Amino acid sequence: MIRSLVHSLHDAKDTLMIDHSTLALPHGDLALPTFLPDATVGVVRAVDTTDLRQVGIDALVMNVFHLMQKPGSSTIQALGGLHRMADWPGPIITDSGGFQAYSLIRQNPRFGTLTDSGIRFQPEGAERPFQLTPEKSIQLQLAYGADIVVCLDDCTHVDDTPAEQQKSVARTVKWARRCKDEFERILAERRGGRRARAPEEMARRPLLFAVVQGGGIPELRRECAEALLAIGFDGYGFGGWPLDAKGQLLHEILRYTRALIPPEFPMHALGVGQPGNVAACAALGYGLFDSAMPTRDARHGRLYAFAADPRTEQFALHGNWYSYIYIEDKKHIKAAAPVSGYCDCLTCTKYSLGYLHHLHKVGDTLYLRLATLHNLRFMAVLAEHLRRAA
Repeated sequence: MIRSLVHSLHDAKDTLMIDHSTLALPHGDLALPTFLPDATVGVVRAVDTTDLRQVGIDALVMNVFHLMQKPGSSTIQALGGLHRMADWPGPIITDSGGFQAYSLIRQNPRFGTLTDSGIRFQPEGAERPFQLTPEKSIQLQLAYGADIVVCLDDCTHVDDTPAEQQKSVARTVKWARRCKDEFERILAERRGGRRARAPEEMARRPLLFAVVQGGGIPELRRECAEALLAIGFDGYGFGGWPLDAKGQLLHEILRYTRALIPPEFPMHALGVGQPGNVAACAALGYGLFDSAMPTRDARHGRLYAFAADPRTEQFALHGNWYSYIYIEDKKHIKAAAPVSGYCDCLTCTKYSLGYLHHLHKVGDTLYLRLATLHNLRFMAVLAEHLRRAA
């Protein structure tokens, strides 16, 4: 059934991809697979956009749920949109905020409500409540200048009851349809009410991704995927928490969900950023990954290192292909070697592991920058390897 649905999707889909591994976006082409660091409120902590370009980052993820609060939508527009505000020339994906609403409201009901109409929330310390509907989410993302817009979805935990998962799927599909209607209305309005005619006019428009929910229940994942495919989107995301209670990747449901979406559509493994999990999901056919984990790990003293040179033909993502280096370990006090001999980042070409240990110990902010640059370079090189191996 799913395969037959593909033929009913909008004809412009093929113009949105240069090939099956590159997305044509308003702010440049994006080769897949790729890892996107979380610039949640318009910044990747401890580094600037020059740093990001130098380590090979191609695109960023920002979050509507947070941006509409800080710095606020009027401020973003006054500063020229996300790209100009952050001085980022490349593509930006804006997450709708569905997962953040789940985290805030489902775990702390006093902070807001989630209904079929949308989400109303007031985080602790906020001066006023905020309203986020499917239409509002699309309006904000397009006003911010996003290259890939993500539909508002009703997120769940994999362990939620079947009844909760069913409700989430129904609401996610309804919201996705409303998101697409608003997305098309705004794009038509920008074109003066006419339909796009030339292929290039379609190719460089923002893309709209929908999110497949259903928790750990295959039947609900299928129901959600079929409904979203029937509506028709440019790409899709795996929705919900991707890890089990022990922190292990939900490999089988991720595999099953990817198989529900035809391979010509790009698919985003939302929230997946641990290196081993990125490699595993790429092998399943996912092409986009985002997470705060690599940068958070860096700031907290956990650095990544390849076990062999990732640029050689012999390198493979099997066995113990990378390791963690814990900067607080006393064995690094006098270590004159870099974090990794296989890394060409500023940190590894200029500074020793012992010096990083010292910076971390004295709490100097230079450590935060150097460690973040290193882990992001690791993720960029991993993405390069995945693209070569694809």
